[in-house]
Amino acid sequence: MANLSTWGNRLHSGEKTYPIVGQRKRWFMASAVLMTLAVLLLIFVRLNPGIDFRGGTEYTLAGVQNTDTTLAVDAVAEALPGEEPRVAVVGGDNIRVQLGELEQAQVDSLAADLADAYGIPSTEVSSSFIGPTWGQDVSSKAIQGLVIFLLLVTVVMTLYFRAWRMAVAGLVALAHDLLFTAGIYALSGFEVTPASVIGFLTILGYSLYDTVVVFDKVRENTEDILTQHRYTYEEMANLAVNQTLVRSINTSVVALLPVSAILFIGSFLLGAGTLKDISLALFVGMAVGTYSSIFVATPLEVALRSNEERIKEHTRAVLELRERGDSDVIRPDGSIRVGALTPGHHRGTAAQPRRKRRK
Repeated sequence: MANLSTWGNRLHSGEKTYPIVGQRKRWFMASAVLMTLAVLLLIFVRLNPGIDFRGGTEYTLAGVQNTDTTLAVDAVAEALPGEEPRVAVVGGDNIRVQLGELEQAQVDSLAADLADAYGIPSTEVSSSFIGPTWGQDVSSKAIQGLVIFLLLVTVVMTLYFRAWRMAVAGLVALAHDLLFTAGIYALSGFEVTPASVIGFLTILGYSLYDTVVVFDKVRENTEDILTQHRYTYEEMANLAVNQTLVRSINTSVVALLPVSAILFIGSFLLGAGTLKDISLALFVGMAVGTYSSIFVATPLEVALRSNEERIKEHTRAVLELRERGDSDVIRPDGSIRVGALTPGHHRGTAAQPRRKRRK
C-alpha cells in the first residue's frame, strides 16, 4: 500500500509520467481493432434478444426435482415439432421455457406435457404471453432513452467545458464502450433484456463520469497554456491523465468488486437470470469505460485540439526553445521535473521560469 501511495504521489506531482497521450496512435489502433471485432460479432453472430423484444410464450416450472433441460426440449419437440424452445434453469429449482407465439389450446396442452415431463402438478406450471407490439414498444423506448441521453450529454459537456472537442471526444468514448459491450453480449450469447438496456445506460453514465473527471483536470492544467513556453498542450494533458490515473483505477476496482459478486455468484451460482442480464453489462462496461476515459477520450481530445493553429504555433515555439536549451522542465524520458513546477501550476496557472542568482 505504501508503494502504491508513493507511486500515486509521484504521478500527481509529475515526477513519474507515462506517455499515454504521446502514444495515442497505439491506443487508437487497439480500439479500432476491438471495435471492428465487435461489429463483426454483431453482424455474423448477432445479439440474442430476450422474449420482451421478440415476443412469444413463456412457461415457468416451479419446484422441479430434476433440472435437466432436455426433458423440456423433448416435450416441446413431441408436442410442437416446428418450435425451437429456449430452456434455462432459473433460481436453482425453476425451469424457464420460451417459445414463439402459440394458440391458447397449444399453450394449455404444452403446459400439461411439461408438468408430466418433470413430475410436478400442473398448478406449478405458469405461462405468460408477450405480444410483438410490446417488444416493439420496449425497443423504441430503449432507443429513445439512448438518444435523449446522448443529446443531454453533448449539451452539458459543451456548456461545462466550453469546448466542443471535449464533448466530441466524450461521445466517441461512450460509443466505444457501448459497441464493445454489445459485442461481448453477442459473443457470450446472453439475452438482451430490458435489464440489459438499464445496464447499458448505467455504464454510459459511469464512463461519462470518469471521462469528465479526467477532462476537468485537463482543463485545469491547460487553462493558461498559451501564456508560457515551457511545456506544450499535449504534455500538460498527458500530465492530467497521469494525475488522475490512480483515482480511475481505484474507483474502477471498488465498483467492479460488487458487480463481480453479482455476476459470478448471483448469476452463475444462484441462477438469477435477471441479475445475469444486467451484471454482464455493468461489469464489461465499467472495465472498458475506465480504459476509454484514459486511453481514448483524452488522447482524442488532444488530437482534435492539436489541429488548432494557435496550439500548433505554441507547440512549435516550445519545441524551438527546448532545442536551444531555454527550457528544462521536460526530462528526456518525457516526465516533468518537479522542481521546475511551481505550486501555482497545480491550480491551472502557468509556472514561472526560475531566475539564477548572481554571485
